Amino acid sequence: MSALLDIGALNAWYGASQALHGVTLRIEPGEVLALVGRNGSGRSTLARALMGLVRSEGELRFAGRSLGGLRTFEIARLGLGYVPEHRDVFPTLSVHENLQLGVAPRARGRTPRFTFDDAYALFPVLGERKRTRAGALSGGEQQMLTLARALLGDPDLLVIDEPGEGLASVVMEQVAGCLRMLRDRGVAMLLIEQRLVIAQEIASRVAVMGHGEIVFDGELATFLTRSDVMQEWLGVG
Repeated sequence: MSALLDIGALNAWYGASQALHGVTLRIEPGEVLALVGRNGSGRSTLARALMGLVRSEGELRFAGRSLGGLRTFEIARLGLGYVPEHRDVFPTLSVHENLQLGVAPRARGRTPRFTFDDAYALFPVLGERKRTRAGALSGGEQQMLTLARALLGDPDLLVIDEPGEGLASVVMEQVAGCLRMLRDRGVAMLLIEQRLVIAQEIASRVAVMGHGEIVFDGELATFLTRSDVMQEWLGVG
């Protein structure tokens, strides 16, 4: 089976500063991979490189197609969704208008798996506030909105950066429920986390980043036995 996402010897830079050093990683169709590591390890940079948001060189292939030279909206139209760490909603637009912007104009020979009804059923507060400007939402509501907007793009792979960051436990459980639903519908995910709260429940595989490199890549069960990796690269034992 061909990998859905194939990253090979990827380097990336912010200006003259190199942030990724030869990253190699694969994600299979329907697989959930948790990418963990300390702040500054390069996890968010990898997500941005996938979406064409930072300068990079190396191999980036999605569904058999090279992403090199493509613009961000072209990458999204291929079926690669992105939920950034800082949410990036359109603050002056309503909740529903933000969701409308997520609907991808892609002809992929199938009925979209996700609808506005799905989004509002998953996150009822968005339905209650569909006419509210997104800038007036709480941080947790904005996270829900960003997730729902990505969902309406009907992604085959969702890259989600720190989905639980700063969220109350009840909101975090709603987000986790959304991710479980996506997994069960066959959406592959690159789940970027500093902690392991959601990852242990959703992911089947874990990769650890340190100093812009992959320092561990293996099954979740194996990772949970590697106290040496957890201590050195995550600061937990």
